[in-house]
Amino acid sequence: MKLENIILKKKNKVAIIELNRPKFLNALCDQLVMELNQALDSIEKDNSLSVLVLTGSEKAFAAGADISEMKDKEFIDLLKDDFIKPWERLSKFKKPVIAAVFGYALGGGCEIAMMCDIIYASENAKFGQPEIKLGTIPAAGGTQRLVKSVGKSMAMEMVLSGKVISANEAKEIGLVSAVFTTDILLTKTLELADDIANNSLPVLIMAKEAVNRSYEGSLEEGMRNERSLFKSTFSLLDRKEGMTAFLEKRKAKFKNK
Repeated sequence: MKLENIILKKKNKVAIIELNRPKFLNALCDQLVMELNQALDSIEKDNSLSVLVLTGSEKAFAAGADISEMKDKEFIDLLKDDFIKPWERLSKFKKPVIAAVFGYALGGGCEIAMMCDIIYASENAKFGQPEIKLGTIPAAGGTQRLVKSVGKSMAMEMVLSGKVISANEAKEIGLVSAVFTTDILLTKTLELADDIANNSLPVLIMAKEAVNRSYEGSLEEGMRNERSLFKSTFSLLDRKEGMTAFLEKRKAKFKNK
């Protein structure tokens, strides 16, 4: 498939996907989501790539769903074709994903950002779930992940009022990890991506699964899964190399095995 709505780049062990519908502030049309999912499939299979950075333009990460594709749909249409379902592919991506958010991350854009593992934001970033203003509610995890990230009260305020918050507010309430000026956001994101990518890929995948299991399930279930994954690392050459390098006071040379 020819990529018309995203740009895919590779830098060392890091893949970079840039959402690229500038005239529509990167609104998430069906074609864009299809292209994104195709790229995710490719990156996930490529063992030379360990981390994904997802970003947009300086004006918008993604300003939401493409309303022009939604406005004429009826209830029966959604029963027959859950067009939001393909959006979930990102949340099931096994490798670490860092969102570098410039500008608007509203509605579906905010939901896509929350599917990522880490969110870095520029000072001009704006986050919100304004679906209530359109007579509907979030449908790609906005009512679920937002609660886990910022707590019930703030999630309720944002979902029920459609309130849009600044990058600094998002940092204060725990929605994003860090805020940078626009000129250095991507540089800082790639620095983090490179740092993460230098670790063992199999262990990165296990670590991500362990954290997500805690995020998505009960503490007891998460602890059982964490212990199981911990034991699994002892089948890896990279685990042995990491511990040996530590004792020998040198940098580990991971081989993703």
